[in-house]
Amino acid sequence: MGFGNLLTADRDGVRTITVNRPDKLNALDRQTIAELQIAFDQARHDDAVRVVVLTGAGEKAFVAGADIAEFSSLTPLQAVSFAQAGQRMTCSIERLGKPVIARLGGYALGGGLELAMACHLRIASTRARIGQPEINLGLIPGFGGTQRLARLAGRAAALELCLLGAPIDAARALALGVVNRVVEPEALDAEVEATAAQLAAAAPHALAGILDTVLAAGDLGSDDGLAYEAKAFGLCFSTADAREGTAAFLERRKPRFTGG
Repeated sequence: MGFGNLLTADRDGVRTITVNRPDKLNALDRQTIAELQIAFDQARHDDAVRVVVLTGAGEKAFVAGADIAEFSSLTPLQAVSFAQAGQRMTCSIERLGKPVIARLGGYALGGGLELAMACHLRIASTRARIGQPEINLGLIPGFGGTQRLARLAGRAAALELCLLGAPIDAARALALGVVNRVVEPEALDAEVEATAAQLAAAAPHALAGILDTVLAAGDLGSDDGLAYEAKAFGLCFSTADAREGTAAFLERRKPRFTGG
């Protein structure tokens, strides 16, 4: 289907999804949230898609937050519904079963940071500015920010970003563990493309197993987590890719994973 606020493009197993509202700094309104839900559902069910890159149009912002003009007049019940829609969308990204890379070239604030944290890897330009400024509006994060920040960076960092509401630069975000890599602006596309290509060449079932077991680690105790991992490890041995990977290692050649 065509999208009003998104652009999509496919290349060599990588689907790039671009939030395309540069005049609004790619702010998330209801339509954009709904379209992101659909776009990621499509990526989930398309076997040709191995990896997704999520980015924002223009040089200023990844996503600068939710669209304040739209949600400023919400009633409390409407606000709950709005938050739940955003949470469903971010959870669908987190649980996609395929790696999702957030390309952070500029502002990732509020709902934008929440969107980025739902992705599995975050690669930022030194120009990126990252934060949860909802406190400045008399609000709290609503798309999972309090939960994912605490898991990614710990309680102290989550409280710092949410209570103070001040953006941090990419270097500070890297030190806190909120982003995975920081590169100069001119190197951002190459870094994202190289990472996406590496993931697209990996075994899809193994990628899905890693994403699933790491996500489960946040919900399971140590013993249950280890048992869950062992079962997922065993399941890999039912795949053609595992046979190809081990054979390629023993034969000292590069494996060719097909998703079988």
